[in-house]
Amino acid sequence: MTFSSISTLRHLHALASAAVGACLLAAAGAHAHDFKAGDITIDHPYATPTVMEQKTVAVYIRHLSNGGDKADRLISASTPVARAVEIHRMAMDGDVMRMRAIPALDLPAGQSLELKQGGPVHVMLLDLKQPLKDGARFPLVLRFERGGEKEVMVWVQTPRRRGDEGAAHVH
Repeated sequence: MTFSSISTLRHLHALASAAVGACLLAAAGAHAHDFKAGDITIDHPYATPTVMEQKTVAVYIRHLSNGGDKADRLISASTPVARAVEIHRMAMDGDVMRMRAIPALDLPAGQSLELKQGGPVHVMLLDLKQPLKDGARFPLVLRFERGGEKEVMVWVQTPRRRGDEGAAHVH
């Protein structure tokens, strides 16, 4: 091999390494789906696709974490895709599971909450203006007592099938 060939091979190797690195960074960025509001981290807000006449849908958040040393509260939310948004908690009423709007969701200092499908708390979108299609995204503004307002992007995704988690969430 000549010096010119070795130099060309090194150059091609450097280009290939840079391309692989760029692809890895792009892939990591594509999967990053968390937001900050003051000391609050909002990790992966998502909703499930809706069916034709469905007018309500829940928004879930993988983790809602308060990394601060003071408690905070989620006090409200809004989105252009629905007429109203409420924070809901599921609770047993005798032998019946009921969904009820709550005025706020407490976020203790240094704690993390899961607002996952099948869990007791979620954000409910009421009177949807259009169906939510798998793969779509829409903005949701979350308002925190201390952390202020934060617009997040909610990803519409078909849930993984595991027991009842795959069932559509309908009120």
